[in-house]
Amino acid sequence: MLKVRTIYRFLALLWIIIIVSCGTPTSKNNNPKKSGSTKTAAQILGDSNYLAICYGGYRYDTRDSQPSLVQIKEDMKLLHAMGIKVLRTYNTKFKEIETILESITELQKEDSTFELYVMLGAWIDCENAWTNKPPNHEKENEVANTMEIKRAVDLANKYPNIVKMISVGNEARVKWATAYFVQPNIILKWVNYLQNLKKENKLDKNIWITSSDNFASWGGGDTIYHCKDLENLIQAVDFVSIHTYPVLDTHYDSDFWGSKKSELQLPKNEAVEMLMQRAVEFAQKQYNSVEKYVRRVDTTKRIHIGETGWASTSDGFFGPDGSKACDEFKAGIYYKLMRKWTNEAKISCFYFEAFDEKWKAAGNIKDAENHFGLLDINGRAKYGLWHLVDQGVFKGLKRDGKTIAKTYDGKLEDLMKQVELPKILKD
Repeated sequence: MLKVRTIYRFLALLWIIIIVSCGTPTSKNNNPKKSGSTKTAAQILGDSNYLAICYGGYRYDTRDSQPSLVQIKEDMKLLHAMGIKVLRTYNTKFKEIETILESITELQKEDSTFELYVMLGAWIDCENAWTNKPPNHEKENEVANTMEIKRAVDLANKYPNIVKMISVGNEARVKWATAYFVQPNIILKWVNYLQNLKKENKLDKNIWITSSDNFASWGGGDTIYHCKDLENLIQAVDFVSIHTYPVLDTHYDSDFWGSKKSELQLPKNEAVEMLMQRAVEFAQKQYNSVEKYVRRVDTTKRIHIGETGWASTSDGFFGPDGSKACDEFKAGIYYKLMRKWTNEAKISCFYFEAFDEKWKAAGNIKDAENHFGLLDINGRAKYGLWHLVDQGVFKGLKRDGKTIAKTYDGKLEDLMKQVELPKILKD
C-alpha cells in the first residue's frame, strides 16, 4: 500500500506540474496582449467615478443552473446604468465567470462607451475542504487551487482589457471559516506566483494582485493573526482588500448596536439614520485597525474594501427575534452612508452585492445570506436604489423580462412598518 500511495503522490505532483507549465505562456507569441487605452488598476482603485460591486448572476437555488449570456448581459446593463464600473467575482471553476467576460466584450462592441472592469477571484481551499474528512488547515487542496489560479491567469490573458485585478482567496484566512481556511503562507505562495508571472511577462504587469479577507485576517483584530507570513503577504500584494460587516456584528460584537433613549423621541426614520451612522463608524473602526497594522509593515500600501453590505431580510440572529438589524430601510441607509464615506476617502468599496442570490442558503429562503442584493431576485430595486428608479436610469432595461420597479411599490410608509428599532443603548 505504501508503494501504491507513493506512486499516486508522484502522479498527482506530475499532474500539477503539467497544469502549471501548460497554463502559463512561455513563447514570445503567447505574451499577454497590451491593455491599450483602458484604465489600469492603479487608476481605477480609489476613483469615485469607478464604483465597484460584488456580483453573482445566479437566479436559482443551485449553481448547477448557470446564468445565460443573455441574462448576464441584462445584469451588466443594469449595473452600468447604476454607475458601476468594476465587478468582483469569486472563483473560476464555473462557466459564469467567462460568460461575464464574454458579455462585457459584446457590450463594448455594441457601445464603445461601455466601460466595465473585473477583479477576478480565485477560490482557495485547504486540504479536505467541503468533504466528510477533517479539514487540514496547514495544507492546501493543491490540485483544485492550482486549477483555480491557472484559469485566472488564462482569463486575465484572454481578456486583458477587462480583468484588472486578481484576488487570491475569499475569506480564506479567517479562522471561523472552518470548512476551508488556510494559513497565510498558502495565500502568500500564490500571490508570489502571480507576481512572478508579471515579472516574466506571462501576465500583464499592470494587473494588481491582492487577497480579499476579513479585517481581522489582515491584522485588524485579534493578535492571533499577527505573524511573519502576514507581514510578508502585506508586502507582496499590490493592495489590501478587507471585509467589514457591521450587520453581522450586531449579533457577534454588539456593543455598538442599539438606539439611544434620546433618539426614541425622533421620527423612526431619523432614529434609524443615527443608528446606521454608528454602524458605519463601526466599519470605519475596523478599517482603521487594519490600517494601523498595515502601516507598521508597509507605509505605502493602499487599503480598499473588498466586501461590505447589509442584508434586507433575516429570520435568524439579525432579524426581528434577534438584533433587529435587517430590513430594506436600514440596508438602504447603510449603502448611502458607505458610498459617501468611501467616495470621499478615495477608498474603493466593492459593495456586497448587486442582486439577491438564492443558492447561498437554499434550505431557508429567509436566511440573510440570500438577501444582500441591492436588487432582489426579480430585479426589483430595493430602497437604497429607489432614487435611481425615480431618475429613470433603468428606463428600457429589464431582468428576465421584467422592468425595474421599486419594492413595496415605492410606498415608504409600507416599508417603515417592517422597520424595528433594536435594544436601547446607554446615553
